[in-house]
Amino acid sequence: MAIHAVPAFKDNYIWMLEDGRHAVAVDPGDARPVQDFLRKTGLQLTAVLATHHHADHVGGLPELASEWKCPTFGPKNEVAAALDRRLVENDRFEVPGLGLNLGTLDIPGHTAGHIALFGPDMLFCGDTLFAVGCGRLFEGTPAQMLASLTKLARLPGTTRVYCGHEYTVANIRFARAVEPGNQALAEREKREEAKRARGEPTLPSTIADELATNPFLRCEVPEVIAAAERRAARKLPSPVEVFAEIREWKNSF
Repeated sequence: MAIHAVPAFKDNYIWMLEDGRHAVAVDPGDARPVQDFLRKTGLQLTAVLATHHHADHVGGLPELASEWKCPTFGPKNEVAAALDRRLVENDRFEVPGLGLNLGTLDIPGHTAGHIALFGPDMLFCGDTLFAVGCGRLFEGTPAQMLASLTKLARLPGTTRVYCGHEYTVANIRFARAVEPGNQALAEREKREEAKRARGEPTLPSTIADELATNPFLRCEVPEVIAAAERRAARKLPSPVEVFAEIREWKNSF
């Protein structure tokens, strides 16, 4: 099975999973890029998956479901049109057409009912975990978001992280401000900038890469704590307070 990054809008990725005959779309905010991909490849769309209700992730879902008469899967605890099966934590299902078994995790924070879908060495996490970053807290609290990120961070280090946006280079600039002494981050910056210079996606990342370079997964690392406390001008006695401070910092970076 292959997984392709199909660009949409300014910086979204729609993830297309395919086995040479069938294809599945993950987070199709726009139907047109998916239709173009299917026409070029001659593949049949057999399912659509969604991680959360924002329009740039589900806007194309009703049109695709209607045209291809395929089942759709998404979060139970959010309002999104044309979902056939609504998923919560610990649900497992076989992806139609691909024979791929995926599990579900509840990961609130960016939105209240956000889910992640994971399988063998793969994670589709929408706008919760980004490469070297995390999503804004539109509907959740810092405690919820940190708990969700911690849940994802427990997946095997080899797990490939397929998130919703090409934000990596900008996220690295912020991470370098938080943790300038992180050599792994400096090395990653060179790799990711080279990919973008070649016109390549920086994704997927891996959980191991994120644990080494993503400040939002490193809220117990002394340098990250010290940077957050300098900005806050006070002691931050818990990882949640450190996370909240660097998330606010990122909002205005």
